[in-house]
Amino acid sequence: MPAVPSPFRPRKKSEPPKDSLIKVPVERAIEHCRVFVDGEALPGEFTAHSAMKTVEEYGRGFVWVGLHEPLESQMTKVASEFNIHELIVEDAVQAHQRPKLERYDDQLFVVARSVNYRDHDEVADKRQIISTGEIQMIIGSNFIITVRHSAKLPNLAYTVQDEQDLVELGPVAMAWKILDMMVDRYSEIVRLIGIEVDEIEEEVFTPQTKFNIDRIYMFKREILEMKHAIDPLSTALKAMISDHKDLISKTIRSYLRDVNDHELVVKDQVASFDERLSSLIDASVAKVTMQQNTDMRTISAVVGMWAAPTLVAGIYGMNFDIMPELHVAWGYYMSLGLMVFVVAVMFWWFRRNHWL
Repeated sequence: MPAVPSPFRPRKKSEPPKDSLIKVPVERAIEHCRVFVDGEALPGEFTAHSAMKTVEEYGRGFVWVGLHEPLESQMTKVASEFNIHELIVEDAVQAHQRPKLERYDDQLFVVARSVNYRDHDEVADKRQIISTGEIQMIIGSNFIITVRHSAKLPNLAYTVQDEQDLVELGPVAMAWKILDMMVDRYSEIVRLIGIEVDEIEEEVFTPQTKFNIDRIYMFKREILEMKHAIDPLSTALKAMISDHKDLISKTIRSYLRDVNDHELVVKDQVASFDERLSSLIDASVAKVTMQQNTDMRTISAVVGMWAAPTLVAGIYGMNFDIMPELHVAWGYYMSLGLMVFVVAVMFWWFRRNHWL
C-alpha cells in the first residue's frame, strides 16, 4: 500500500543568507579605486591590491576606494587588503546607523547621514519629501574607504583638482571634503524648507483663508526625520576637532571647525522650523476651532429665525374654535406679517452681535 503523504510537513531549516550561497565578486561593490600622490590623482582605476602596491612604491600618497552597499563577503575582502578592524567591517555592512566617530587603533570610522529633498508636488508618497542615506568613511594613514548606502557621493578625484595643497594632507582631507559637501547640502535643503514653512505660516495667519492642516503635519514629520539625521553629526565633528590629534592635523581640524560651525547653524534652523511648525499646529487647531464656533453660531441663528415662524404657525394651527384673530378677514396676512417682522428683528439682532 503506497504511503500517504502526511499533511504535517517538517519545518524547513532556515536558509543561510544569499551572501554565503552566491559569492559576488568584490569588484561589483567597488565604484572607483583611485591613488593620490602629491595631491594629484593618478590616471586610471586600480584594484585594491594594486593601489596599495602603488602607494608603497611611491612611498607617499594614499588610496581612495568607493564602495556601494557591499555584502559582508565583499567588505571582508576589501578589509583584508587594508587591515581593517573586524568591528568596522560589521558596521560598514549594516546601514541605518547614527552619525558617529569611532577609533580602532590607528583607524577612524566616521558615519554621516545624507539628506535629500524633493518638492511635495513631485512625489506621490509624501513620506519621500525628505529621504536620508548613509555615508561611512574608514580612514587610515594611507587610505580612505567610503561606503554609501542610499546616498549620492560625487567622484572627488575631479572635485578636488583645484585643492592640491589640501589633498596633500592625506585621507583625512578627503573626509573633510565629503563632510563639507554634505553640510552644504544640509544648508541648501534648509533654505528650501524655510520657503515652504514661510508659505504655510502665511496661509495660517492670513484672515479668511483656507489651509490644509495635513500639510503642516507632513512637514513636521519630515523635519523630525531630518533632525534625527543631522543632530548627532555635531558630536562626531567636535570629537574630530578636539580628539585624535595624532591622526588629524591642525590644518584639517581648522577646516573641520568651520564645517561644525555650519552644521550647528543648520541644526539651529531645523530646531527653529520644528518649533515654528508646532506653533502653527496649535494656531491652526485654534483657528479651526474658532471657525467651527462661528459656523455653529451661524447655524444656531438660522435655526432660531426659522423657529419664530414655526412658533407663530404652530399657535394658529391649534384646533380651537375660540381664538383671537381666528375669524378676522386680515388674520392670515397679519400672521404672515408677524412672522416676517419677528424674523427681521432676529436677523438685525444677530447681525449686530456678529452672529451672521
